[in-house]
Amino acid sequence: MKYYSTRDKNLRSPLKEAVLSGLAPDGGLFMPEEIPIQPLPDLTEKSLLEIAFQIGLPFICEDISESAYGDMIERVFPFDAPLVELDSNLSVLELFHGPTLAFKDFGARFMAELMSYLIRGDDSPLTVLAATSGDTGSAVAHGFLGAPNINVVLLYPSGRVSTLQEKQLTTCGKNITALSVEGSFDDCQRLVKEAFLNTELRKSKRLTSANSINIARLLPQSFYYFRALAQLKKRSDSAVFSVPSGNFGNLTAGILAKKMGAPISRFLAATNQNKIVPEFLRTDLYTPAPSIPTLSNAMDVGNPSNFERLTDLLGDTAKDFAPWITGHFFSDEETLGAIREIQERYEYSLCPHTAVGALALAREQTPGIVLATAHPIKFTEEISRAGLDTSHIKMPEQLKDILNKESTAISMPADKSAFFEFLSEL
Repeated sequence: MKYYSTRDKNLRSPLKEAVLSGLAPDGGLFMPEEIPIQPLPDLTEKSLLEIAFQIGLPFICEDISESAYGDMIERVFPFDAPLVELDSNLSVLELFHGPTLAFKDFGARFMAELMSYLIRGDDSPLTVLAATSGDTGSAVAHGFLGAPNINVVLLYPSGRVSTLQEKQLTTCGKNITALSVEGSFDDCQRLVKEAFLNTELRKSKRLTSANSINIARLLPQSFYYFRALAQLKKRSDSAVFSVPSGNFGNLTAGILAKKMGAPISRFLAATNQNKIVPEFLRTDLYTPAPSIPTLSNAMDVGNPSNFERLTDLLGDTAKDFAPWITGHFFSDEETLGAIREIQERYEYSLCPHTAVGALALAREQTPGIVLATAHPIKFTEEISRAGLDTSHIKMPEQLKDILNKESTAISMPADKSAFFEFLSEL
């Protein structure tokens, strides 16, 4: 399997180059040259591990043996993605049972294992860069923690992540360095992209990305769409998924799953006030803008990187997107209202991101599945703002000691010269 650039389909690379480069040489994003159709008549019988093996193997089998891949995914997925059916119209796919309590654990752990396998025997160290608006950084940090010959640099917007999120990504130490950037997530993402496009820096450093621009982050996110469908009590050939969306990697993975044969009808792109894609779907104009801080901070993205992959998969116009995706956006006030309503109606707690997904499904008035992207314990301050008592939300084992750990973040201006100098001295 080769991987082509979204900007030039004639520019193709093997798996190792695609994963370790992050971006294609022309600045495009890598995509698989083929999306294998999966025969899944017995989907209900399959566990997450079985699905991960069947779905993932065709994409990497030329580079990894079946036995090595089987061992790899057993290390990656010691947790599941349970589907909770709140009523006949509303189901929630809990993607927060990994070590950092967010859906990013699926992609980050898979990528860390795959990269470690691909660089075995190499002498030169690998530097992994990741911009984070919240949960990506902690998932990448814990996925790569202690990985031999790999250094990780995380960039996050100062003051724009929750207390627990910041603790998770700044307390690892060892081969993990966190940079507190004086700016927005878009500034962090811009710095990462500029680093990859700087030829002098890349001559001295072996760089790759751990954001969803990396194809190794994207592929495993398709697994849990199949896992959700496997758990539905009422079988359907037209499942609707509501996807809380920021950088749009999660929704892009869903499109891949549908193209592989998952019985999905369509997707709801659920955003906060960073409504770039919903506005594109309404006006046919894609207009990036500075990101707006919201309660659902991991979705505060003003220029989603994976939009480039979506246009590659679907086409360039809103008309091309229409059969696949419907867009909705919501305010912080509406988000708090949804958190409160779901808690009062079902005694079930939502993080702000998941609440945005629930709002989109409610607006559509259709049965469907909402992706729950983070554990509510990570957002108790926001849930309290909805007027709710959070004492019933139990602290998972993964977080019990983290608040007592010392943060070691380094302050950094949103300036590429300062960032490049830091990388050159790392």
